[in-house]
Amino acid sequence: MDSTAAVPVPKPFMPHPNFSDGVNRNIVQSEIEGGVCLDDLPEGAVLEVATQHHGYTIVIGGRGRDLISGHPKYCPDPVPVRIEGSTWGGSMLKLRFIGRGMHLEFRHPTYQRIITSRIVDIRASEQPASDAWAARKLTARACKKCRGKVQSALTPRLTGR
Repeated sequence: MDSTAAVPVPKPFMPHPNFSDGVNRNIVQSEIEGGVCLDDLPEGAVLEVATQHHGYTIVIGGRGRDLISGHPKYCPDPVPVRIEGSTWGGSMLKLRFIGRGMHLEFRHPTYQRIITSRIVDIRASEQPASDAWAARKLTARACKKCRGKVQSALTPRLTGR
């Protein structure tokens, strides 16, 4: 019995003649940098997203039912949000996609639209969401005790990919 499966080869983006060179360049760059399409993930999948300023834990709950934590003001504890996607800093949004070098955009129930700093790393977490949030709380408490001198374990300093 053959247990190998064909791996689908993604179709690369072809520049669109009606998009500006800058927009086409950004789309191609997002494919090079890498990212994840949220609609391709199973419900309950946990992502660790490191931006330039904060580390976020995201639990995929289906369209409009995601949970996020990691920002000291907007989501110190898990908050139900709608993750819209990622942007390059302008008005164009790559829907339901989280990409390196881009800015995560989500709808918060209180603060409405939140746009993060640039994403530097995205990782799938092997641990369940409850464990990831418990680890984040412990790390946050340790950081407060050290007056911010300890960097969060969920946002390691990145020197490369």
